[in-house]
Amino acid sequence: VIQVHPGEKLPVDGQVISGSSSVDESMVTGEPMPVLKQEGDSLVGATVNGTGSLRYKATQVGQDTVLAQIIRLVKTAQTSKAPIQKLADRISSIFIPGVILVALWTFVAWWAFGPMPRGVYGIVAAVSVLVIACPCALGLATPLSVTIGTGRGARAGVLYRSAEALQGAHDVDTVVLDKTGTITQGRPELADALSVQGLDDDLLIKAAASAESNSEHPLAQAIVQAAKDRNLELVPAKDFDSVTGAGIDATLPSGSFKSMTENSRNEENTLHVLVGNRRLLEGKGIDLGNEKADQSGRQSLLETARSWEDQGRTTIFVAIDGRLAGVLAVTDQVKAGSKQAIHDMNERGIQTIMLTGDNQGTAEQVGGQVGVTRVVAQIHPEDKAGIVKALQAQGHKVAMIGDGINDAPALAQADLGMAIGTGTDVAIESADVTLVSGDLNAAVKAIDLSAATMRNIHQNLWFAFGYNGLGIPIAAGVLYPFIGLLLNPMIAGAAMAFSSLSVVLNANRLRHTPLKARPVKEAKPIDMDALTRDLSISTHQEHNQEKGNEMGLFHHHDDMQQDQAATDKVTDPVCGMSIDPSTAAAKRDYQGKTYYFCSQNCVDTFDADPQKVLNK
Repeated sequence: VIQVHPGEKLPVDGQVISGSSSVDESMVTGEPMPVLKQEGDSLVGATVNGTGSLRYKATQVGQDTVLAQIIRLVKTAQTSKAPIQKLADRISSIFIPGVILVALWTFVAWWAFGPMPRGVYGIVAAVSVLVIACPCALGLATPLSVTIGTGRGARAGVLYRSAEALQGAHDVDTVVLDKTGTITQGRPELADALSVQGLDDDLLIKAAASAESNSEHPLAQAIVQAAKDRNLELVPAKDFDSVTGAGIDATLPSGSFKSMTENSRNEENTLHVLVGNRRLLEGKGIDLGNEKADQSGRQSLLETARSWEDQGRTTIFVAIDGRLAGVLAVTDQVKAGSKQAIHDMNERGIQTIMLTGDNQGTAEQVGGQVGVTRVVAQIHPEDKAGIVKALQAQGHKVAMIGDGINDAPALAQADLGMAIGTGTDVAIESADVTLVSGDLNAAVKAIDLSAATMRNIHQNLWFAFGYNGLGIPIAAGVLYPFIGLLLNPMIAGAAMAFSSLSVVLNANRLRHTPLKARPVKEAKPIDMDALTRDLSISTHQEHNQEKGNEMGLFHHHDDMQQDQAATDKVTDPVCGMSIDPSTAAAKRDYQGKTYYFCSQNCVDTFDADPQKVLNK
């Protein structure tokens, strides 16, 4: 436990135990305004405490702190080679032998046709050609801009994992956004509760919170927090099952819910509780249309839920022992900078799509608030990577922005994965760019900074080739027959140094050059009909596969084993994506076990520290 006094730097990362103070996190997030920290909030090492006093528990030290990870990422990016650098290297490998040949032919030409003393003139001209053509400027043109660009990004809260990510960001023409935690704050709050006739709202919330108490989903935490705020005592679940993308299936002891069990036909002293979206309850055969609310018998719960959805609320249905018990409304406020960020993307000609497992009404309401006109709602987490792949098949350069474990496969699939820095470690490891502050405006900065860096690199290359294009003929003596000018090797050396200096000065302009909006060239419209059709086909195939598996129970045991072996999939240990081993990007053998990976990013993360990946 560490005590931090006013004005002191925080030595390591941690979580506040007691006290309250504003902390200056500008060195990490790039945001100038101090952030209020209270009990339970996380702290980042090397940030500066304000006027208050804090006691906090260290959670990350040494190489595991956020600052150490940022330094490591920036170093990796600055030492990596961008694709354009590889092109410059290939040009240099041809350019140098070419210059040597030009110098030799210069000497031969002076020896054959030059005035006396021919040999002296020939040697002077050949040496001048070699000196002035020294490719120092060509070698500095790309890595210097990459180093300055990644450094400026780090100061603005944008961490590029590699130079390739820095180069590729400006080519993006489509941005796919997760809703919860990316566009919205990711801190949902229970806004309303409505129970069926004869059931108290507090009991409804208590049952839902008890069932959700083992879940880490933000919506679950909102219900649990609402129960705590109402001083409701939660009951440990006897059985708990998380249905991905749908909700919770739990069994609770009935002792604390006497009013619920009076009319129940369950003789096992337990309550079977379902908490989730409409799809979960309908899949269990529960009728949602007939139950009336306790407060207003004129409107069914389903109609009330739909009216809440039209207001942009997320609706969560609760069923107890096979009957609808009530509906909860949860709200998640949109981040302050999301609307401006979407506007800036649209201004640049970048098309945006929002993905969410939430209902259509809430999704459209949130999309309307921030200016996203393309919304795909009620999708499973595994569908996100499929949508990114479908967009790529349409010819788009796709960036995915997300924060959760369920976004990791899509982040790995996208041409450019951007992870919210306040999200999960798995998402960050799967991404090419990390937005430290969690503000979507940082994504716009990442794209603009990429464009500015690439312009700077192109300018540097033009400086380098321009000097050589002009200098080599002059050094060879092409002006001697006309004005009697023969370049001295010392002057050639000064000209060569000046070419390198011009590249260095131009690259340093990138530190302070204002980032300008550059519209995407020839952006191809998104075919939403084809996208949703592909998604529907995929969902239909999954449904048929589930039915086939059920029917397969009646098949011969050997046939079932063969079918299972043919459809076996493995899990990428880094991002958690289910993949077919035969189509995996790579595999690694570690401690007697083989691991398969969906992308090169995941392979690199595993290779860096296999034990850390397997122990997370």
